Amino acid sequence: MSGVWLFNNANGVMRLVDGAEAMEGGRHGSGGRRKVLVHTASNEIITSYAVLERKLYSLGWERYYDDPDLLQFHKHSSIDLISLPMDFNRFKSMHMYDIVVKNKHSFEVRDMMM
Repeated sequence: MSGVWLFNNANGVMRLVDGAEAMEGGRHGSGGRRKVLVHTASNEIITSYAVLERKLYSLGWERYYDDPDLLQFHKHSSIDLISLPMDFNRFKSMHMYDIVVKNKHSFEVRDMMM
């Protein structure tokens, strides 16, 4: 097992990367790829909260206005709550996976080459 250990200052996690990725500096987690949230029925990449909100509304989600610092959605038919940062630039893969788990057949997370 060979490679280089990289330390991510953003989350404090170290990981072992292979030589090619180490040469690129381990950008965006793995070789210049980033995660995107995709609406599977339309194959549309979610590029804004306006787009996401339309998709969630069509699935029965409603806005929840309890916390002014978060964009939140809930369903009357469940106890699930989706909480997102108000700034779309802070929308990370952990938020994407939360949406996927709560909408298994409607969204997926994909790697996108930069």
